[in-house]
Amino acid sequence: MRAKGGTPRVITTAMWGRDEAETLARLDAWNQPIHRIRGRIEKIFGTWKRSYGLRRMRWRGLAKAAMQIRLTAIAYNIKPSLKIVAAG
Repeated sequence: MRAKGGTPRVITTAMWGRDEAETLARLDAWNQPIHRIRGRIEKIFGTWKRSYGLRRMRWRGLAKAAMQIRLTAIAYNIKPSLKIVAAG
């Protein structure tokens, strides 16, 4: 990832340091941008699992499982668009 100019953004749970307050501040500073992005994405996956039955795949095979995920994404995106159309 670094070879291509990216920055690895994995949540860190512990850091080493002499001063505990400074170490916790560095830890919070590192994790804060990750939490914002990850929170939005995990919310969508949680909704898919809870409301759209993605706890288990319905069909066997990679192609069929990918189709199930795509259909779930379409259903998830249609729901808010219906609210927009109904309001306008």
